[in-house]
Amino acid sequence: MTTTSIVGLGDVLLVTLQGQLSDRQALTLQEDLTTRVTDTGARGVLIDVSGLELVDSFLARTLHDIAEACALLAARTVVVGMRPEVAITLVELGLTLTGLETALSVAAGLSLLGSSGPR
Repeated sequence: MTTTSIVGLGDVLLVTLQGQLSDRQALTLQEDLTTRVTDTGARGVLIDVSGLELVDSFLARTLHDIAEACALLAARTVVVGMRPEVAITLVELGLTLTGLETALSVAAGLSLLGSSGPR
């Protein structure tokens, strides 16, 4: 079962992903998230992938596309919580995701964005 949520933390949106995302769910997330960025004027997006067992090439590309779309909407995106085995798999597949910022935790991601969370 897959669970996805988008929560506002001040001027940052926190996206949590649990389970395994299908290609359709990943594309829906991209649409929903870019709409939320526009509607809220968020200046940052954290995508927490710590609950994902696997990140395949389609999801990796979609995360990269989300970051690029959010950048065009004036929001910086940071992927947080990547498991070591997921990072190793992405490198083995040749998916280095150039330009996609990462942090080890939500707190580190908020710090990278220059935000301490809700005000």
